[in-house]
Amino acid sequence: MTAAVLNSVIAPPVGPAHLSASANASPIELTILMPCLNEVRTLPTCIARAKAFLARAGIGGEVLVADNGSADGSRNLAASCGARVVSVPVRGYGAALIAGIEAAKGQYVIMGDADQSYDFGELDGFVAALRSGSQLVMGNRFRGKILPGAMPPLHRYLGNPVLSFVGRLFFKSPIGDFHCGLRGFERQAILHLGLCCEGMEFASEMVVKASLSHLRIAEVPTTLSPDGRDRPPHLRTWRDGWRHLRFLLLFTPRWLFLYPGAALALLGLVQLGLAHAHPGGWGRWPVGIHTQLLASAGMVLGYQTMLFAMGAVLARHWAHLNTIHPRDRWALHVASGSLLPAGGGLATFAGLALCASLTWQWGSSGFGALEPEAAMRQIIPGVALLLMGTQSVLASIFFAALRSAFDSRRPAVATGQTVGG
Repeated sequence: MTAAVLNSVIAPPVGPAHLSASANASPIELTILMPCLNEVRTLPTCIARAKAFLARAGIGGEVLVADNGSADGSRNLAASCGARVVSVPVRGYGAALIAGIEAAKGQYVIMGDADQSYDFGELDGFVAALRSGSQLVMGNRFRGKILPGAMPPLHRYLGNPVLSFVGRLFFKSPIGDFHCGLRGFERQAILHLGLCCEGMEFASEMVVKASLSHLRIAEVPTTLSPDGRDRPPHLRTWRDGWRHLRFLLLFTPRWLFLYPGAALALLGLVQLGLAHAHPGGWGRWPVGIHTQLLASAGMVLGYQTMLFAMGAVLARHWAHLNTIHPRDRWALHVASGSLLPAGGGLATFAGLALCASLTWQWGSSGFGALEPEAAMRQIIPGVALLLMGTQSVLASIFFAALRSAFDSRRPAVATGQTVGG
C-alpha cells in the first residue's frame, strides 16, 4: 500500500460527531464503504439506505465515505447525512478504497459505488456469507438482475464476460463476475493482501490476489440499477478495460508468454538445425531458405516473448504487487546475473561474424552476384543471432533501469482529515 494513500487517513477524527462515536461502547461489526467523487446527487439516498439496513438488521456498523477530491459539496453533505468521511488526496478509484479500508473500523467491510447502482439496503446475503466464514464475497450481477439501462451492451456481452473468463482461466477463481462493484470482505484478510493499485484495476487486483492467496470466496446474486447521476460515469470503456486486462496479463507470464515463447523459439531453432544439417533435403520435410526465414522469425519472436515474460515478473515483483512465485524466481536470477548481457554479447558477436564472413566472400568475388541459396543459408541465422543478441543486451540494460526506477521511488507525503459521524 502506498504511503501517500495511508497518510491520507492518519489524521484523527475531529468534532462532536467523533466524540459521540467514541462514547458508543458497542463494537463495530460492519463498515459500509463508498468511494466518492462529486456524487452530491446520489449520496443522500445511498447513505440513508445503508443506515436503514444497519438499523433493520441490528448490526453495529458505520457508513464511511472515502472522498476523492469532490468539488460539489459531497464531503460536507455526506457528513451532514450521518456518514463518517475520510478525505483522500491521492486521486483514483483504488486510492480512495485503499484509504477507506485502512480507515474502516468494522471487522467486515462492504464496498459499493455511491451512484445508486447498488442498493445498500439489501446487503443481507453479504453479511450472512461473511459471518459464515467467507473472506471475500462478490456480488454477481449476471446471476442477479441487470435492470434496463444499467449496463451498456458492450460491457454486458463483451467486456465483463471476457475479463471474467480470463480471470477464471488464469487464476482458477470461482468468481463469475470479476468486476462487480458491490463486494464485502473481512477487513484484516484484505489488508494482508497489500493492495496498491490506485486506479480502476484495483477491482481486479483484489480478486486476483485473493484467489492467489486462497482466501475463502463466495458470490451473492446482486441487482444492478441504472446510474442515478446526471453526468457521465467515471468509467471509460476501452481505457479501463485495457487497464484491467493488462493487469491480469501481468500475473500470468509463464503460461501466457514464457511457455509459448520458449516453444516457438525451440521449434525455430530445430528447423534451422535441420536445414543446416541436411542442406540437400531431409525426405519430404521442407528445409529450404524460405522455411529457414520463417524459422528464424519464429525464433526471434519466441525469444522476445520470453524476455517479455521476464519483464512482467520483474515489474510485478519490484512494484510489490505480490510475493514472487517460486517458479518465477528464474527471472530474478537471470536479471541480477551476467547471463543475459554475456550471452547476448556472444550471440551478437556470432551473428556479426556470420554477416561479416558473407560480406568478405562477396568482396572476394568482386561484389558480383552470389549464389542465393548458399548466401541466404548463412545470412538468415546470422541476422537471427544478431537480433537476439542485441535484444538480450538491451533487455539487461532496461531491467537494470527498471529496478533503479522502482528502488528510487519516494512516495509523496500527503495529509488528510477525517470528519463526520
